[in-house]
Amino acid sequence: MNTIRTYLPAIACSMVFAAAAQAHGDKHPAPAKVDYSKAEQMPFGVASDPKKAARTMHIEMADTMRFTPGEVKVKRGETVRFVVTNKGKQMHEMVLGTMDELKKHAELMKKHPGMEHDEPHMAHVAPSKTAEMGWRFSKAGTFYYGCLLPGHFEAGMIGKIIVE
Repeated sequence: MNTIRTYLPAIACSMVFAAAAQAHGDKHPAPAKVDYSKAEQMPFGVASDPKKAARTMHIEMADTMRFTPGEVKVKRGETVRFVVTNKGKQMHEMVLGTMDELKKHAELMKKHPGMEHDEPHMAHVAPSKTAEMGWRFSKAGTFYYGCLLPGHFEAGMIGKIIVE
C-alpha cells in the first residue's frame, strides 16, 4: 500500500527544482542605484551613467538563445548606453565580462540557479521588457556579453564586444 510517505522525497525534490528554476526567473531585485563616482574598474571597463553615454546600442535577446546584434564595436574610452530588450517569452540577461569570467559565472549559475545579483554590468530582463546599463570601455580588447541563466550560455547566447 502506497502512502504519502512513499512519495514525499519525490514531491520534495520536485518542489526544490521548481523553486530553483523560478527563483532566477522573474524575481530579480530592482537595479540598485549606482554611485558611478565609486564604480569599480573591471578588466573590461567601468560602470558609467547611461545618461552621459556618447552612444546608445540596442541589444535584443530571444528564446532562440541569441543576441541581436551578436557583435558590437566601440572605441576605447567610449561610454555606451545599452538598451536591452527581451523579445522572448522567458527570462534572459545580458552580463558583460571576459570570456573566462562569463564561463566561471555560468558554471556557478548551474550550481545555484536561484542566485540573485544586481551588479551594474548585468541587466536581467523579463519577457517583453527592456532594461538599460551604461558602460565605459577603458581598455582595448575583445570582451563578451552573455546570458548566464542555466543552459542559455551553453546554447550559444553569447555576443562579442570589440574595443578598438
